[in-house]
Parts: sequence; C-alpha cells; structure tokens
Amino acid sequence: MFMEGYLSKAQAPFQQSNTNSLINKKMIGRVLGILLFIEAGLFIICAGVNLLYKENDYIYFLYTCGVNVLFGSALLLYGRGAENKMSRRDGYCIVTLSWVLFTLFGMLPFLWSGSIDGVTNAFFETMSGFTTTGASILDNIESLSHGMLFWRSLTQWIGGLGIVFFTIAILPIFTSGGVQLFSAESTGVTHDRTHPKISVMAKWLWIVYLILTISETILLMVGGMNLFDAVCHSFTTTATGGYSTKQASVAYWNSPYIEYVIAIFMILSGMNFSLFLMCLRGKFDRFFKDNELRWFLGSVGLFTGIITLALVFKNHYGWEIAFRKSLFQVATTHTSCGFVTDDFNFWPPFTWLILLIAMISGGCTGSTSGGVKNMRLVIVFRAIRNEFRRLLHPNAILPIRVNQQTVSSSIVSSAILFFGFYLIIAFIGWTLLLFFGVGFSEGLATVLSSMGGVGPGIGAFGPAYSWNLLPDEAKWILSFLMLIGRLELFSVLLLFYPGFWRSR
Repeated sequence: MFMEGYLSKAQAPFQQSNTNSLINKKMIGRVLGILLFIEAGLFIICAGVNLLYKENDYIYFLYTCGVNVLFGSALLLYGRGAENKMSRRDGYCIVTLSWVLFTLFGMLPFLWSGSIDGVTNAFFETMSGFTTTGASILDNIESLSHGMLFWRSLTQWIGGLGIVFFTIAILPIFTSGGVQLFSAESTGVTHDRTHPKISVMAKWLWIVYLILTISETILLMVGGMNLFDAVCHSFTTTATGGYSTKQASVAYWNSPYIEYVIAIFMILSGMNFSLFLMCLRGKFDRFFKDNELRWFLGSVGLFTGIITLALVFKNHYGWEIAFRKSLFQVATTHTSCGFVTDDFNFWPPFTWLILLIAMISGGCTGSTSGGVKNMRLVIVFRAIRNEFRRLLHPNAILPIRVNQQTVSSSIVSSAILFFGFYLIIAFIGWTLLLFFGVGFSEGLATVLSSMGGVGPGIGAFGPAYSWNLLPDEAKWILSFLMLIGRLELFSVLLLFYPGFWRSR
C-alpha cells in the first residue's frame, strides 16, 4: 500500500548477484534471519505489556520469541558469507517470504495461549493484522489479555508502512539492497522521490507516522479513552487496519467526539504521506494542488453526501447523526480501515454499492490504505476521457497529465492493466468462495474487503459479525487474497510465474 513503485526507475543499476544462480539464497536467508530477530523484539514488548497488567500470557510471547531467535539464528548462519548484492528477484522473494514468516510466527502466541482455536483461525487473524485488513474471527475480543490485544494492534501498525520498510527505517543494515526490497514491497504507480537515500526517506516517513499516531492518542484520551485503548486505536487508525479492543468496535464508546477524531485520522492516513513531508518543508501548494488528493477527498465528500441524504430520508436519522455515521463508514471503507460505528446492513441497499466502490478505490498512493488507489483511477478515467476526444479529433496528440506532468504511456498501460487484473482476481476469488458455500453477496463483499484490506463485509459477515463462520477453505483463500492485495498482486504472484525461476 505504501509509496507505490516510485523506485521503478532506480532498479536498473542493480545486477544479478550470482552469475550461476538466478536467486542469491544466502542473501535471502540472511535478510529473513534479521527480520525474524526484529519480530522477536516485538514479542518482548508485548510480554512487557502483559507483565505491566500482571497477566500470565507473557510466557507465550517469550516462547515465541525463543522460536524466532532460533530460526533467525539458523538463517543467519546459513547466510554467512553471502555476497552483499541483491537482485529484483531476491527482493521479491524476501518480501513475500517475510510477510508469510511474520504471520506464521506471529500466530503462535494466539495459538499457544488458547486465545484463538486452530491453526486456520490463528493464521487468518494474524494475516489480517499484518496486512491491515482488520477482518476478525473473534467473537469475544474483550476476553483477550492486554498483551494479546496489543499484539493485534501492533501487527497492524508495523504492517501499515510495511515490514521491510520498518526494518529499513530502524536498522542501517541495507545499502543498495534497500532499494530492491522497498520496490518489491511497494510496487505499482511511480511516485515522487522524497530523498535520494531510502533509509533517510524511511526515517522521515516514519516520523510522520509517529506524529499522526501520537496526536490521535492524545485526542482520544481527551475524549475519554484510557491510555491503552487510545494507543491501540491510534496504531490501527494510522495503519488503516481497524482492529479494536472492543467487540463493538468504536461504537462501544458511543461518543460523537471519538467518532469524528477517528474519522478525521482515517482520512489523513489515507492521504499520501509524501504530501505531509512537503508541508513540513513549507511546500503547501503541492498539498492543495495534488490531483489524486483532490479526487480522493472529492469522492469521500460525494459518497458521504449521498449516504447522508439516504439515511435522513430513508432511515429517518437526524441530520447530524446521519452525517457522522455516513462520514465514518465512508472513511473506514474508502481508506480500508475497517472500524464501524453503525451496521450498514440496515441501510438502503444502494448504499452498499457505494461502499463497495469505496472499498475498490481505496486511498491515495503513498498512504497506508489499500484498494486500487486513487492515482490509478485518475489515470484510468483520464485515459477514457482522452479516448472520447480521440474519436472527435483522430489526429490530435492527447497526453494524460497528472499534477501538471505528462504520464508516460507505460504507466498508463500499467494502471489500466492493474485495474483489470484486480477485478479478474476478485472474480476468481468470488467464484471459489461460492464453490465452498459462501453466499452470493457475502462472497463478493468478503473478497473485495480482503483484497482491499478493508475488514467488514456485507450480510452475515457485515460490521456486526465476525468472519468465524466462514468455511476453513474460504479463510485460507481470503488470507491469500489479503497478502496479494497488500503487496499489490504482482509481487506475490510473480513467484508463481515459471519464468521467474528459469529466465534471465
């Protein structure tokens, strides 16, 4: 989701690290070992939270920490003497494997503590966390210990900007390989580069991330949340993840103030973080003139307005309540966050279609949100507009411009291809869920929600229900869709392409 592929032009100088092999296995093992040590450190933090609240679940985090250290050490030993170079293929392998490994080890505290029953449910919940999807199989969230609740929120906060990106920001262990890893984790539309060095850019963007998180935490505490709930909800808001410490989600507090605060921060987190950096540098004009941001805010406003009118005249809500509920639900689906304050199953059915469109659209390039991204939609719709013009003026030269810059034909083709491929994958996933017995509308909504990293669906798996009743086969399919949706399809699916392993 974050900083779509602006590094595509920077990939050319990196050559294959081993002339006798397409894949530098030792380098992959070394990096994965380092990443597992990072995850082990996160388990220690969660164990500390358990100890702070005098809960016994800390032991399961320590057990998992030991397993991570053991496997991480084995991978580091395997990677000794690795050539300090990394190819694109190495980057794609590391990114996909790191997300899978983090999920496999991250589910162990849930499983060993008995907080979640079964490997399928534990894997689903953890993958939903790291991919910031927010779909949950839990039917009694409040029964979890503080450490387990904190781990759920922390998985989303780390996954928001990206596991690899987090590592690049805190550890100076990657040189040229940082570019390959970052580009593999953040493929898609090219974007402005905020700093020549990846590590420096990562630190600045994490500073923006921290500022948003801390600011929201303070505001939520002002609204009546305790420190623990405020931190957990700030983690999952800035990550646009949607995990809550309460089964009723944000509706538990029944507070207009808290709803407005979280809605505003969901929208802020759905914006391009590079624009915030430019504002910090005094370039406010770029913020207000950004075409993608204006498209995103315009669609949020349009959808909110339409649903507000529907709730007032169809469901007889008061004006303020209708606006607040519609703004929150539009923000949570448009930014792929997943919090809920109202059950939209009881809204007029045409509003469901609006929310599904918001799920597909997602947030902005360079944000923590999912979906197709508004930059691609801007490009696709301007390409469609140009096609109408070309029919009237066959000989005219009609470039597509975004932010006063001409978009290359390759980027236009890439955006159209991604949008079409996204819908094809969604259709395949929907068909598979129907095969395993999931309902027609529920299947479509859960697939789009998983791919877009949203969380709530429609019908039996809507905002008022968990996804626990899904068949196990459907949970594994949706877990896979969460992963490929988070890494924008191609980074994961490329590993299943035969040419990846045999062609130079």
